[in-house]
Amino acid sequence: MASQNGHFNGNGRGSIPVDWERLARATAHPLRVSILEVLGIDGGRTLSPSDLGQELQIPLSNTNYHVTELAKSGLIELVRERQVRGATEHFYRLPGAAIRAARPPLRAARAAA
Repeated sequence: MASQNGHFNGNGRGSIPVDWERLARATAHPLRVSILEVLGIDGGRTLSPSDLGQELQIPLSNTNYHVTELAKSGLIELVRERQVRGATEHFYRLPGAAIRAARPPLRAARAAA
């Protein structure tokens, strides 16, 4: 729940400062929301703009622009780079996705038990 002072307090144990204006600007375009959703599938995925463009069926130039804006805003993070035919391919994920991905989903843990 957000307080009036711009902090998010989800569980009453502390608060996380939120820049609401930056968040609104970063997610103003529906494609950016779609990129965030795709990266969040299955507890968090690491994908390149090329992967995202193929999955969302949009041109790479559009994907690159919106991924760059999301990275500038801190809503996604660059996790690795790879050289491909003289260019550098970048891979992004949601911040903290590696921690979430390391834990098995609750439904999978229950099924294994």
